[in-house]
Amino acid sequence: MKSPFHKISLLILLVFVGFSAIAQKEKKKKAVSPQSNEMRLREAEFFFTEGEKYFMLEDYTKALLFFQRVIELNPENPTVYYKNAEILSKSNKDDDLERAALSIENALRLEKKNKYFYLLASNIYNSMANFSKAEQVLETMMKEINGTEEYLYELAAIYQYDKKPDEAVKVYNRAESVMGINEVSSLQKLKIFLEAGKINEAIEEGEKLMSAYPDEERYAMGFAETLAQKGQVKRAVEIMETYLVNHPEAGTAKILLAGFYRQNGQEVKARELLKAAFLDASVDISSKVIVLSTYNTLINQNHARSTTDSSLESFALDLFDELKANYDDEPNVHVVGGDLYIALRRNDDAQREYIKAIQKGTSSFEAWQNLLGLQSEANQFDSLIVYSERGMEVFPNQGMLYYFNGYAHIRKKHYRDATTALEQAKRLSSSNPAFVSDINGMLGDAYNGTKEYGKSDASFDEALSFNPNNDFVLNNYSYFLALRKENLEKAERMAGLAVKNEPNNSSYLDTYAWVLYMREKYKEAKKVMERAMGQPDVTSTHFEHYGDILFQLGEVEAAVKQWEKARSMTSQHDLIDKKIANRRLY
Repeated sequence: MKSPFHKISLLILLVFVGFSAIAQKEKKKKAVSPQSNEMRLREAEFFFTEGEKYFMLEDYTKALLFFQRVIELNPENPTVYYKNAEILSKSNKDDDLERAALSIENALRLEKKNKYFYLLASNIYNSMANFSKAEQVLETMMKEINGTEEYLYELAAIYQYDKKPDEAVKVYNRAESVMGINEVSSLQKLKIFLEAGKINEAIEEGEKLMSAYPDEERYAMGFAETLAQKGQVKRAVEIMETYLVNHPEAGTAKILLAGFYRQNGQEVKARELLKAAFLDASVDISSKVIVLSTYNTLINQNHARSTTDSSLESFALDLFDELKANYDDEPNVHVVGGDLYIALRRNDDAQREYIKAIQKGTSSFEAWQNLLGLQSEANQFDSLIVYSERGMEVFPNQGMLYYFNGYAHIRKKHYRDATTALEQAKRLSSSNPAFVSDINGMLGDAYNGTKEYGKSDASFDEALSFNPNNDFVLNNYSYFLALRKENLEKAERMAGLAVKNEPNNSSYLDTYAWVLYMREKYKEAKKVMERAMGQPDVTSTHFEHYGDILFQLGEVEAAVKQWEKARSMTSQHDLIDKKIANRRLY
């Protein structure tokens, strides 16, 4: 369906062409049968009614044609110029706005007592960024038409856009003289004074507003916050302290003042106020959650600096206990509790709180993501599968959930389920190429598990095309190729690069040695494996591989000793037993 204001700029051309022809016909009519002025006005009235009809139907093309006809028949009708301007002002084209301005100027030339004409003119000039004319129009309106002082606020705003702060202040003062002191004018003047560095004037303005509305908490808080943002924390503290002397029940004000105390390093005072605020049922729960989130951030910052503040941590836990005691059914309480426990490195407690938040119906995707991250870190793969699947029901378009699900299935060796989840994660994450690269690395593992080696290699190659130094992919890809004895030269290059990037990684060293072993480069494999054996995290696999390499070099007794060490470190040693018993490789 075409827009009701379809191609308005082209319409202008059609209007003039169309009505030029109509004008010629009118001239002929006049020559044949002259019409009276009354008949012209009646005809104009008919066209105006038709124009209004199409205007109401939002068929602006036809409406504009009829209004233009009215102008030709009755050029002294101000309303039709207004309607013409109203349609043209809907366009975002400069030419149309210029025509709209010309049309509304004609309307105002003919009628100086219609406020809607002035308001439309002001809007048109604002759209053209001609603020001076917009200001002039509103000033004229207020001189010509009584009772239009309500538009003083609009005029002041235009002066602010026009970077004329002094003029804006004068207009706000005019508004106050008519309508009294109010939030709009005072806060805007306060902003203007602060931006100009006129601190004393700003303070005077804020105090004037508070004097006019001494019981309005949000005025006091808004004034104090504005001052604090401009570096006037000391004055902000004084304002809030004075307010709380007269309004000791103002819980939200206590939270704000506590924040100012923290900024000033007055933590003891801050905590006293916060304890009182957390006990106050009138204080919004979201404010309390934000406060605890602030302390979570402080704890995390301390840990990042390798420092701890046991007093701070204990206070944060006290606040959380108070929240749980009074708002246990609020999911956000358990979300912020989970965040706190993560900050305190109490991961089991964090999991418990995130699960509660989920049970209470949290809308926080971050809570789900944090829970799954903790389960993944703890190798709780069964739980990871369960909660990632639940999360997919709530957030079906979040690729991260499918990623966690796929990872858990890989670790459980459910490779088919893993490929399904990871392919969906990849589809949903196309806008994040780094994440897609990680998914491709995992898909390489999963498809290797399903023995779809072509898809496995393609996934690994795609991951490396984004990041050729992805050590995880280099290691796994080369290891799988070595196991299949395929493309061993490529496997050697990749394994060597992984070791170059991380020379002390025992797993990468083991893979590199194993690739060399498969290429029958036993001496080189022995040197690399000896480096692996020097690392602190060697496993039974390292000892078994080392024994295999020694066996190929003819060092049978040494090989058996390594196999025996491997056997002592694993419960799955049937094959190793055969190697030891028969002193040969299988």
